[in-house]
Amino acid sequence: MYESTPPDTFVSQVAKIHRGDRWSVYRRLQELNIPCWCPEDGTLWIEIDRCIHAILLRSTIQQFASTRSELTQWLERCYSTEVFSIPNN
Repeated sequence: MYESTPPDTFVSQVAKIHRGDRWSVYRRLQELNIPCWCPEDGTLWIEIDRCIHAILLRSTIQQFASTRSELTQWLERCYSTEVFSIPNN
C-alpha cells in the first residue's frame, strides 16, 4: 500500500491490461489526477477515493483492454440510451 493512503481509500492493482499498455494507462491516470504508481516490478497500482475516479479508471482501462468492435458497440449503446430527468422533490 502507498505510504500516504488515507484509511477510507480503495487501493487496487490493475492486472487486466497488457504490460506494454500499463505505462500509457499510468500516464493517462496522472493526467486525470488519479493517484497511481508503478513499482519496479511493472505492476500498476491505483488509489480510488472518489466515485468519479472509479468511473474514469474503468473508462481508461476499457480503452486499452477492449477490442475495436467492443468499443464501437459501447459507443452505439451510449448514443441510443435515453436519459430521463427526475423531478426535484
